[in-house]
Amino acid sequence: MLTQLAIILGAAVVLGMIARRVGLPAMVGELLAGVVLGPSLLGWVWPDGAANLFPDNGDPSALVTGIGQLGVLLLVGLAAAELDSGVLRARRRVIASVSVWSFAIPLACGIGVGFLVPERFHGAESTALEFALLLGTAMSVSAIPVIAKILTDLDLLRKEIGQVILSAGTLSDVGAWMLLAMVSAMATVGLRGWQLPLTGISLVAVVTATWLLRPWVRKGLDRLEGSAHGGYVNAIVVVLIVGAAAVTDALHLEAALGAFLAGLMVGRRGSGVLAPLQTVTTAVLAPVFLATAGLHLDLTLLGESATALLAAVVLVVAVSTKLAGGYVGARLAGVGHWEAMALGSGLNARGIVEIILAAIGLQLGVFTDPVYAIIVLLALTTSIMAGPMLVFTTRRFESASVPAQRAEASTNGPRHADSMGNMAVPPPARRS
Repeated sequence: MLTQLAIILGAAVVLGMIARRVGLPAMVGELLAGVVLGPSLLGWVWPDGAANLFPDNGDPSALVTGIGQLGVLLLVGLAAAELDSGVLRARRRVIASVSVWSFAIPLACGIGVGFLVPERFHGAESTALEFALLLGTAMSVSAIPVIAKILTDLDLLRKEIGQVILSAGTLSDVGAWMLLAMVSAMATVGLRGWQLPLTGISLVAVVTATWLLRPWVRKGLDRLEGSAHGGYVNAIVVVLIVGAAAVTDALHLEAALGAFLAGLMVGRRGSGVLAPLQTVTTAVLAPVFLATAGLHLDLTLLGESATALLAAVVLVVAVSTKLAGGYVGARLAGVGHWEAMALGSGLNARGIVEIILAAIGLQLGVFTDPVYAIIVLLALTTSIMAGPMLVFTTRRFESASVPAQRAEASTNGPRHADSMGNMAVPPPARRS
């Protein structure tokens, strides 16, 4: 475990630094570290060395996986704590529209592709409907942990566009997990099973509990910060995030959803209070999680021409429909062209959420090994693409917004920027 952890983290840090040197988010290099150490490169070039490093069928130690899981939960929770409720209320129409369309369009197109996939790619225990629904679900998700890491790397998490991306992705993922519950019920106990309605009830319950507990949690943390035991705030925040993740996991909801809700309860803390926890999470724990995600990709399974063709089709459809969904939703809510492109680009990352879906599909007998490899390839490719796409589109959006702000300022008089970088109109002058 110690050897694996040292090599995985070392490779992730080195490749992350190289990625940042060439102008990409560090997350790109951290994901590629897993690909380099996995069966796609090390296992192909030096099979004996890979087998000695990862003797458990190429998988990392359960303890290393657990460290990465802790990293992803803290990453999601701390990102949610940075959300500004004022911004979310002001942009709620945009968030709702983007989340609905960025989920519905990839889902519909993914289901259509699923019905066209030859039966030999279906699991032995699955029907065409189950396969199509699960493939559509895999195409419709957005990886909140990966999105949070990208936004952190690009210093966009506290900006308005980053908060809209994170919020819209979270809402769309709720629909994806509901669909996953339905497919799971279909594949195990049939449509008459109680898994789907129970999942819906559980979701309503945890959201209601978050809303009720939020003021009490914030008040307690505020008092703790001002006391002699203020140094324990970081530990209490970890307990809240991990505990909430355990609750949602026990309710057959995604653990990351609980971490996100816990982050909403914590809210923004005073300047620098959570800085030690954020540093450890983004610099140590999150790279381990991203690198272990990359270890799951085995490109050797895509050597057959039919499998490679299916992978290309799935990748093109998934990327184009997620980008189109985010763009259409944003434009319908009155957002400009480049901001809409940036929102679609940010939501395009699938990451570990899609890998989890692929593993569940394989376990249920809905996916075969080649389809599992295709979904993992899609998860990693979109996660790597999302960073450069977001860099390109946000630069265009910011450069386009500066002349508009200057023109508006020259018309209405001087303005002052608020903490989110938005320009506020000064109050009218008093009449004498």
